[in-house]
Amino acid sequence: MSDAFDELRQFLPPGLSVNAAKKIALGIVAALFLYTTFFTVAAEEVGVILRFGKYVRTVNPGLSIKMPFGIEKVTKVPVERQLKLEFGFRTDRESMPTEYRSGSYNEESLMLTGDLNAAKVEWIVQYRIKDPYKFLFRVRNTVYTFRDINETTMREIVGDRTVNEVLTVGRQEIANSVTLMLQTLCDQYETGIKIEQVVLQDVNPPDEVKPAFNEVNEAQQEKEKLINQSKSEYNKVIPKALGQADQTISQAKGYALERINQAKGETSKFNSVYLEYAKAKEVTRQRIYLETMNDVMQKVGRKLITDEKTSGILPLFNLGKEGLKNE
Repeated sequence: MSDAFDELRQFLPPGLSVNAAKKIALGIVAALFLYTTFFTVAAEEVGVILRFGKYVRTVNPGLSIKMPFGIEKVTKVPVERQLKLEFGFRTDRESMPTEYRSGSYNEESLMLTGDLNAAKVEWIVQYRIKDPYKFLFRVRNTVYTFRDINETTMREIVGDRTVNEVLTVGRQEIANSVTLMLQTLCDQYETGIKIEQVVLQDVNPPDEVKPAFNEVNEAQQEKEKLINQSKSEYNKVIPKALGQADQTISQAKGYALERINQAKGETSKFNSVYLEYAKAKEVTRQRIYLETMNDVMQKVGRKLITDEKTSGILPLFNLGKEGLKNE
């Protein structure tokens, strides 16, 4: 034993005793024990414990312990953090504004549509890890597999649509379809991933044919503009004409009703006069004659009515100029 200590002294610094070296060694061992035994899991993570490479348990956030010296190892999985994958571009710097890089990712973004046209699709997938055990152990290289699933799904969905749907009105429907299909495949493959959202970042025609697509879009926009202008003029003229037509019809109906009521009133008056005339023809005839003469005579000036046999009455009337003026 003394020979062993003698050999140990050869490796110790000058002036350091064997007892001091033992204490230092014990301190190092104790520090390693503590360092490899205690660990902390963040609030948004869980710790997956492996013992000699085999899954043992999952620990929640906080201070925890495990078997030291590499007997048990911990893998921290961010189950509460929203993760994302980018396709067709990469974020260079998340700032205001965010800077993107998309030049060297055409193999991800170039796709063939259902009508045999090309489209450049850039999108983001936001997801969470809902089952850390499946995420770590059920699929090898889960993130790379998930990327392949995303590309395959997006190409399938885009391949079932026309280029106009992909570039314009069908973008939201494509994102929804990709979300549903991705979640189904992730559940089938037991990846432990939950899809939060699929966002189409940018959808454009390839650079080689972009001028032609721009011309088509401009023509479509001009077409829509003319259609909207025509509808605007239609909405101005047609309602006004319909209103005028309704007004004319209403006036005609009112006039017709007025004439009908007036005719009915005259008919009733004539019938009542005729009934009285039938009862006493002479009296009624005389009354009608007198009433008519009364109405007529009120509208004429001074008149002198005498019997043709009457004579000698001229002195009784003032027939001078003043009398003529009064007439």
